[in-house]
Amino acid sequence: MDDAGDLGFAFRKNKNGEVWISHHGKHITTLRGAAAIDFIAEVDNGSFDDQQQLMARETGNYKHGNERLASRHPRNRR
Repeated sequence: MDDAGDLGFAFRKNKNGEVWISHHGKHITTLRGAAAIDFIAEVDNGSFDDQQQLMARETGNYKHGNERLASRHPRNRR
């Protein structure tokens, strides 16, 4: 796996079991219940880069890999 680096995500687990995910210090989403439990289990087993990618997926703030291809499509040229 290539080195993704710091994407600016951080998380904090509250006493009540909620997980708050922030991006560059701004609160983005809150995970509760089963989603929070699953997130913590996956974060505990991953490296820093894996954690950053997981938080990006959870917040929907990640690249899909087709941005360059889509920018070349005729309907997107203006």
